[in-house]
Amino acid sequence: MTYIDDMVDEYKSLVVEYIKSGNEDELAGTAHDFSEKAIDLDVSPDEMVALHIELVSAIPLTEYEEVKASLDVLQEIMIRFGFTYKDYKAMLNKMERHDQEMDVAASLQETMLKTAIPAIENVELGAISVPARKVSGDYFNIIEHNDGKMTFAVADVIGKGIPAAIAMSMLKFGMDLTSSSSPPSKSLKRLNELVEKNVNKNMFVTMFYGLYDFNDQSLCFSSAGHEPAFLYHYEEDEFEELDGKGLVLGVMRDTEYEEVSTKLEKNDMLFIFTDGVSELRKHDGTFINMEDIKEMIREARDQHPQDIVQYIYEALTRMRNQNYKDDLTMFIIKNKSDN
Repeated sequence: MTYIDDMVDEYKSLVVEYIKSGNEDELAGTAHDFSEKAIDLDVSPDEMVALHIELVSAIPLTEYEEVKASLDVLQEIMIRFGFTYKDYKAMLNKMERHDQEMDVAASLQETMLKTAIPAIENVELGAISVPARKVSGDYFNIIEHNDGKMTFAVADVIGKGIPAAIAMSMLKFGMDLTSSSSPPSKSLKRLNELVEKNVNKNMFVTMFYGLYDFNDQSLCFSSAGHEPAFLYHYEEDEFEELDGKGLVLGVMRDTEYEEVSTKLEKNDMLFIFTDGVSELRKHDGTFINMEDIKEMIREARDQHPQDIVQYIYEALTRMRNQNYKDDLTMFIIKNKSDN
């Protein structure tokens, strides 16, 4: 006997018992229990009505009072179906409003955080940032200054949704107001105070903040708990890990940040990324090996940085387990000067 047969027999017993007893209090409880089972089994209201019609004919019911009593049973059951449908519609309406709000937030974020990639002599830049959902918790910014320097940052908000988008907007405006002559360590200190004062205490931000000088290809940077960057030395075909010590933004107001300096030789590349890259889950559930990313950079090292980040992104998309998607951002600076 199948569960459908069980349902039919149970409903038949329910109707027959109520016709005999007429106990409305008992009917309310038994009809409620039956409705719950039917709803769990995805029985639709029209299927319930069809079942009742078949039972009325099969029992059979000929007296008016018996037919009326059977309809009382059906009514009790359909009341529960009605409540469930109303709850379902209310949930759909809430989801629709939420989706609309997220669409607005995503549109605002795209407009407010949009970063143009400047064309700079003897320097090639490439960047890609893809949200896992409508609103991203990742962010990158590039600011070209008149003194032959460029400020840049890659950040990741530990938090999602609209609050993360608001935090990122605040960081962008704070960064845009920072002078080009400010060392990264001081700039991070200022941004940290901004985050600590204005952002929810449960939300923190990691950031890699750098200042690149086009005149001598020097780089200085500071890190607020962000993923270490990689410096690819073209001639030696070797990777150097670049990391600066510093607490994530928003934890403690009076935080100091270490500042590290280095230099890019011709065709050297600085590769910065968020944990959407380093903590990517593959189809088998294992984490990606960053040596694989390094090998991709080697394979595409003679290409433009924009083509390189696109190549890596497409490769990661193919190997990524879609159940573990996260915001993903990559940024590359490539020196083309002979120094």
